[in-house]
Amino acid sequence: MRIGDAEARPSGPAASAVQAVLARVRAERARIVAIDGPSGSGKSTLADALVRAWPGHAPELVRLDDAYPGWNGLERAGAEMSHALVARRARGKAGRWRRWDWVADRAGAIEHSLPGRTLIVEGCGAFAAVESGDAVGVWIEASDRLRKHRALARDAGGFDPYWDQWERQWRRYVARTAPARRADVRLRVADA
Repeated sequence: MRIGDAEARPSGPAASAVQAVLARVRAERARIVAIDGPSGSGKSTLADALVRAWPGHAPELVRLDDAYPGWNGLERAGAEMSHALVARRARGKAGRWRRWDWVADRAGAIEHSLPGRTLIVEGCGAFAAVESGDAVGVWIEASDRLRKHRALARDAGGFDPYWDQWERQWRRYVARTAPARRADVRLRVADA
């Protein structure tokens, strides 16, 4: 399945992608959706469209971008989310996760997540964050050219000096965990 850029009300490929994810969630009766893939592939766009289209009470959305402990924190964020957020919620307890203050380059506030609502975890390494819970895994990918262009354009130069560093972490995560193989739904963003 292919997905284009989502609009305020997804149409075309974006709507098809959202409907495919919702159908899988219904079929599995899943309480967690993990949206994983490389930087710039469209994970946040899909997560936003999914929240808007969700039937009934909107799910809670946790973005790993808010939780990575710095530019070397991809693997650590997944492990911490798995233990402190997903596993605790699975036991019926409040989950928690710590924000990262990117401006101050230090740990920020602790956020809490009550069990009961569906949880969407979105970001590079999301499959590692939900290893301890029953989840529908959504893998989204795009060409290296497109995703680098999109990732660097969205952060107005803030990501530029860290692209190669982040990409190396990403590739290690992929080599170690083969996340695309674990996906329940696979999406490919079409080049413009």
